[in-house]
Amino acid sequence: MVSIQFIFNIFWMIFQMDEDKTSIKIPGERLGSKSEFDAGEGTYIRNGFIYSKLCGKKEINTKAGADKPTICVVRSGQNIVPEVNTVAMCKVINNNPRFSKVNILSVGGTSLKGTFKGIIRKEDVRATQKDTVKMYESFRPGDIVLARILSLGDSQSYFLSTAENELGVIYACSESGYSMIPISWCEMQCSHSGKKEHRKVAKVKIRQV
Repeated sequence: MVSIQFIFNIFWMIFQMDEDKTSIKIPGERLGSKSEFDAGEGTYIRNGFIYSKLCGKKEINTKAGADKPTICVVRSGQNIVPEVNTVAMCKVINNNPRFSKVNILSVGGTSLKGTFKGIIRKEDVRATQKDTVKMYESFRPGDIVLARILSLGDSQSYFLSTAENELGVIYACSESGYSMIPISWCEMQCSHSGKKEHRKVAKVKIRQV
């Protein structure tokens, strides 16, 4: 069963993202209903809802004569590159037993204009019990991950690490395609079926009020 604390953590994270003017939308994040909005640039429609297909800021535009406002997601205009020791938001592309390949979507809350590739090696997944790490039980293609940039690796790919409590998977879909809720540091649960799947889950910080 999903604990009340973890549900609170997720809703609080969403609240903080909405409150923060520098927050960005991630690929696969639901933006609104097709009955209330038209889908614009940087979005797609699935099952009557509008989703972001890239990493950027949400905009709602109202045009004269239009029946509904239009939701768009636009990339940040800032020309930045990933830097060592900064925290990046990444999307997992594929796995093998030794590492996961990712695309770096944003750094420090700012989306990137170019395409930057990265690698999370098996030994950089977590700080303890490194010899027991299994990449398929840590990340899966499509997962959105927070990771710290360690260095520039081979072939213009960055080496990244999730070996901190606050780093790891922040968004994932189950095998059946539904969003999942974290229930521990190593498991997430499908919001539709209740089935559990292994992940290296990021610990969401709770802001003191």
